[in-house]
Amino acid sequence: MSDTLTDWLNTTPYCQTLGVSAEPIEPERTLLHLPYREANSNPGGVLHGGVAASLSVIGGHAIIRQSLGAESGPWHTAGFQINYLAAAIEETVTAEARLLRRGRELCFVEVYVRSAAGKPISQATLALHARFANPSPTLYHSSGDDGDVDPGPMGKNIGAVNFIGARGIEVELMRSGASRLRMPFSAANASAEGTVHEGAALALLDTTGAMAAWAETGPGAYKASTPAIQAQVLTPPPKGDLVAYGRVCQRDNELFWTDVEVAEASSGQVHLRGTVLYRILT
Repeated sequence: MSDTLTDWLNTTPYCQTLGVSAEPIEPERTLLHLPYREANSNPGGVLHGGVAASLSVIGGHAIIRQSLGAESGPWHTAGFQINYLAAAIEETVTAEARLLRRGRELCFVEVYVRSAAGKPISQATLALHARFANPSPTLYHSSGDDGDVDPGPMGKNIGAVNFIGARGIEVELMRSGASRLRMPFSAANASAEGTVHEGAALALLDTTGAMAAWAETGPGAYKASTPAIQAQVLTPPPKGDLVAYGRVCQRDNELFWTDVEVAEASSGQVHLRGTVLYRILT
């Protein structure tokens, strides 16, 4: 791994918070390591899906920085698809990112997260965009909701989930298939540039989608998981509080499709959007 990329990883607070390290990087390949930490987990020691998503974007950003050079930044994950294949339970995982194709401003990257024993945990494909110091586009504003506060019986306890609590995520609304979650800015969630790290923002998007699905069913002794997420980062997330709005747009028995927008809390401008596929076995 080049000194530049080593410095980047070591000076990114969110990477250090998760505990990510890396082996030497080939021009088109990155290998990340993440030891088991209770702070990265759901109850039962299961790796949180937001951590696998975070490893995927960290690997993708390492590839585009290596491929297009430091002068090509800032960067953002314009297209993101992750499929969750199995659970990692109290075990070290690795994330292997490899370049599929390099263009003038886009890099296409595939990332596999595996357990130490080689079990596939998740598979992601990313289309990463290099901005070459160009200004951000005009962002659209989220339509939001009516602003009512009603976390419901489940929302009040979401902070007890280790990884979610560490992000500072709070549920403001869970009702009738809709959710609104807020993530205050914190140094632990920051990128090397001092803004919100994409991984933390994707974890907010993931959790918002899940909470909307639970708001549809209500609490119960059910088994639940996120099979897949599709998302787009419209520009690099800002330095500031984020608010996410989720609404179930389709249900098919145990499957829920939730559309989510993640906006800057102060301006309402949308920086991330996507769809969370969530499964609740009732």
